[in-house]
Amino acid sequence: METITIQVDSEVAKLYQTAEINKQENATKIFNLLLKEILKPSSFEEIVSQIRQETANNGLTPEILAELLNDD
Repeated sequence: METITIQVDSEVAKLYQTAEINKQENATKIFNLLLKEILKPSSFEEIVSQIRQETANNGLTPEILAELLNDD
């Protein structure tokens, strides 16, 4: 992997910096997948399908994704 710098709002930065390491790792995986899919030319349906496939391949189950999205 390579490191890049991306600006996020202060709330996202604080949440990431204070999150447990496993949540940081999961967030990084999801963000990586999202950026990859968003930045390459594809239809929305292809993007959603590919993200689902790659998250499943990386062990990110729908339950884990839901927990990450709903975590306060």
